[in-house]
Amino acid sequence: MNVRTVIALAAFAVAGTAFAQSSQEIGQPDAFTPTKTRAQVQAELAQFKKDYPVSPWSFRYDQLAGFQSTVSRDEVRADYIANREEVAARNSEDSGASYLAAHARQARVNPTASAE
Repeated sequence: MNVRTVIALAAFAVAGTAFAQSSQEIGQPDAFTPTKTRAQVQAELAQFKKDYPVSPWSFRYDQLAGFQSTVSRDEVRADYIANREEVAARNSEDSGASYLAAHARQARVNPTASAE
């Protein structure tokens, strides 16, 4: 029993040292060398906060705060109902390919061109 324990501990000790890395990796820089001073970074942050008072990643960010609609609710509803067939086709399994193919053929037929 003691021999197995000693062998197991020796195996763990060898395995543990096998994963040790040097403090300086090849290709890694020695230290970080900043290109800007702390004051410059703080000035940039202050300017950003002044230009954009609410971050777009904030929960308080309201994308529609300045939105003003140009059409009424009834106009939007009527437009949707008029195009309901196309919306259903474009959301179908083939992403509307068959619908577009059928309607493209109809659009190519020009009755005034064939009358000449």
